[in-house]
This record gives sequence, structure tokens and C-alpha cells, in this order.
Amino acid sequence: MEARLNLFNSPIANKALRPLVTSGQVIHDSTLPAATQELVKIRASQINGCGFCTDMHTKEAIAAGETSVRLHLVAAWREATVFTEAERAALELTEQGTRIADAAGGVTDEAWANAAEHYDEEQLAALVSLIAVINAFNRLNVLVRQPAGDYQPGQFG
Repeated sequence: MEARLNLFNSPIANKALRPLVTSGQVIHDSTLPAATQELVKIRASQINGCGFCTDMHTKEAIAAGETSVRLHLVAAWREATVFTEAERAALELTEQGTRIADAAGGVTDEAWANAAEHYDEEQLAALVSLIAVINAFNRLNVLVRQPAGDYQPGQFG
């Protein structure tokens, strides 16, 4: 499989995507736990059908020490006992924030309140920003049919 468009070699794409990459670094450097960040990126990528991002973030999570059991259960997190209550709240917010078009009211007050019980305002800002950024990256990669499977941890610095 070959991508429809090579975003990596496009001067326009590089200029347009630079703010997203910078935003991702700001979020990465926040106090939102790194494991939570990867779980959020994986779950949104699964929902959006983004193989490239799912590949990237599962490999990054493994490189950071995440267990295979937890990674295999991300898609079934509601039934899994391996996630903390804080991670579960982040995953619920991720699902609702990713599936905005599927819900007439968007993100529920209950999901927001649950996340707010586990994360301070700066962490919530990082979490919301992360959900938005990963959804943007998912959409870009799905649009161009970016192939999955060849990502190497740390590939993009």
C-alpha cells in the first residue's frame, strides 16, 4: 500500500502541520501522565481507523514500558480491570470527544466531571488538547491512506 500523498515531503504540509507537532510537544511535556497520553492516542486512533497512528502509538507505548496486556485491552477498556480510574476517565473523554458527531449533546457533563475528579486544570487542558491534536493527525493520515506497520519508535524525534 502506498499513501495517496506524501505528507512528509510536502513543503505545504510541513508548514501546515508544524503547529500541530509543536502542540503535541507542549502536551508531551505537560504533567498529564505519559501512559495516559499514549492510551488516549491509541484509543482515538482505533476509533478513527487510523492504522498509522495506532501503529506509532502502540510502539511508542511499548518502548516506554507499557505492557502488552494493557495495550491489547485498550479497545475494551470498559470491561478491563487493568486501567486506573483516572485512565478510564481519560478514555471515556477521548471516546466522547472523538465521536462528537455521534452524540447530539457532544461530551456529557458526567464524562467531564469524572475527568475533572482525576486531573487538575492544566492536565485537563493537556487532555482536551491531546484529544483534538490526535484526531487531527488521524484525519490527515486516513485521508491520504498513510500505510501502517513500518513505524520505528522515536522515528520523528
